[in-house]
Amino acid sequence: MSWTTKQKKKSKMWMTEHVNDTYVQLAQKEGWRSRAVFKLKEIDEKDHLLKPGMTVVDLGATPGSWCQYAVKRIQPGGCMIALDLLKMEPLVGVDFIQGDFREDTVLEQLKSALAGRQVDLVLSDMAPNMTGITDTDNAQMMLLAELTLDFAREYLKPGGALLTKVFQGAGFMELRKALQENFGTLATRKPAASRDRSAELYLLAKQKKAL
Repeated sequence: MSWTTKQKKKSKMWMTEHVNDTYVQLAQKEGWRSRAVFKLKEIDEKDHLLKPGMTVVDLGATPGSWCQYAVKRIQPGGCMIALDLLKMEPLVGVDFIQGDFREDTVLEQLKSALAGRQVDLVLSDMAPNMTGITDTDNAQMMLLAELTLDFAREYLKPGGALLTKVFQGAGFMELRKALQENFGTLATRKPAASRDRSAELYLLAKQKKAL
């Protein structure tokens, strides 16, 4: 069987699974933009992440289901800012910035949107474009997680929290150590909506230490 045939077969299997996925069907029924919302919802209900009046930044936000959920939970008085390389359809109460959050022009837009507010919570459900090569995908995932931590170091206020997606693999323990050095507590979460075969985990770091 050729590589192309294998890829087509794998893609067809994924699509069949996706269409029949309980969380996909529930997301469609309830009006969420993607099934990923149930991962954040479960973590929030367990760990009480989101509270009225918070300022939240969502990195890699498109298509926006995490924003849909979070923006409701932080009202009244909350501020929700979303960033992504890809376009996101507008959401009421969400200030969206399209671009690479590592670029100065994008960071200037973020500072403007914050309008002097300090960030209480940084969210990241970012994942790389998957190649199917485990080592490559894991390295790219770890890079995104490290960039998220760098962002949190810069913008998250003392006492704030960070929730980021990671893969278990090379670099995982080093990332955990870096988070522990910067935050008072660190927990691992594997929501029910994470597919069983997926290597993804979420690291929840709370109580950011003052620099």
